[in-house]
Amino acid sequence: MLRYLTSGESHGKALVAILEDIPTGLRLSNEDIDKDLARRQVGYGRGGRMRIEKDKVEILSGVRLGKTLGSPIALMVKNLDWENWQDIMSIEEIKGRKIEALTHPRPGHADFAGIVKYDFKDIRDVLERASARETTVRVAVGAVCRKFLQEFGIYLYSRVIQIGKVKDESEWQPLNENYPLIESSPLRCLSKEAEKRMMALIDEAKNSGDSLGGIFEVMVSGLPIGLGSYIQWDLKLDARLARAMMSIQAIVGLEIGLGFSAAKKFGSQVQDEIFYDKKKRKFYRLTNNAGGIEGGMTNGEPIILRAAMKPISTLTRALHSVDLVTKEEVKAAKERADVCAVPAAAVIGEGVSAFEIAKALREKFGGDSLKETKRNYESYLKKIENI
Repeated sequence: MLRYLTSGESHGKALVAILEDIPTGLRLSNEDIDKDLARRQVGYGRGGRMRIEKDKVEILSGVRLGKTLGSPIALMVKNLDWENWQDIMSIEEIKGRKIEALTHPRPGHADFAGIVKYDFKDIRDVLERASARETTVRVAVGAVCRKFLQEFGIYLYSRVIQIGKVKDESEWQPLNENYPLIESSPLRCLSKEAEKRMMALIDEAKNSGDSLGGIFEVMVSGLPIGLGSYIQWDLKLDARLARAMMSIQAIVGLEIGLGFSAAKKFGSQVQDEIFYDKKKRKFYRLTNNAGGIEGGMTNGEPIILRAAMKPISTLTRALHSVDLVTKEEVKAAKERADVCAVPAAAVIGEGVSAFEIAKALREKFGGDSLKETKRNYESYLKKIENI
């Protein structure tokens, strides 16, 4: 079963992940992962941390001579900012020196609930692990899964469709010439006019010490019919994708296909009618309102996911809070943070989605080697052609 664990703190030495069950024979290099790490770091509205970090992965195990071995793949991304935090984040106790504790929890962050739950005295013991910096290594895991999926003609794309109240164009096809525009946009959006208005809104938030959220979309193309399952609640692919997306820090909602707007329509306006082309011997749909998933399974159409990200909890204009020791009214703690990280969240969304799709594909087609998995996959596609 494809699975992974991450470890590490925001200002610790490094972030680490172990990814298990990638089959043997997949060509994999640091560069395959680094390009997605670089995509995660860019975006208008990012904070000062991204000017320090130059995220690069080090593959520690599971790959030899450029190909996967089938054994667990260990990935490490070093935190360059560790140099400035060695005392505060020291593994060993520093005798004769007391590190000042943070006791002003930030509204909207894990600070308050975390310190109560784990009986901590210092909010830093919570925020270092709760930080979205952890998603760096999840993007690395997703990049490995993306490389695996590409062997089967499955590709992932993303874009930002809204920052605050400013919306981008609703129509797009990532397989044509407009996707390079999205990739080169500092806000991962299609419309240059919308981009300008988004940037102005981010500037406004920055100048007032505030933050902004938004909505991004992830599309997965080239999928076969039948990934996921209807037979048990935890096997439904839409549920698994929802959990993965909601696990990203600051994500507060997800919709698939028409999503919430489907609730306003009649069934005849929502369901994707099925047709068959006798010449091509192929089933097809004229619409994709379901967003590529029916009954917890892929139906052969592209998966369409949209996630809502709330404004980042750390503000330079600190909100009201309470000191956990004195119980006096104070301003919340300040940590270096982004004003808006929706473009980065879109790339992270690709990564966590790639993992879930790859996991479902491994469950369906098995195989200890990439060649074996491909044989199983191709046999299944031939079966579908003969239905």
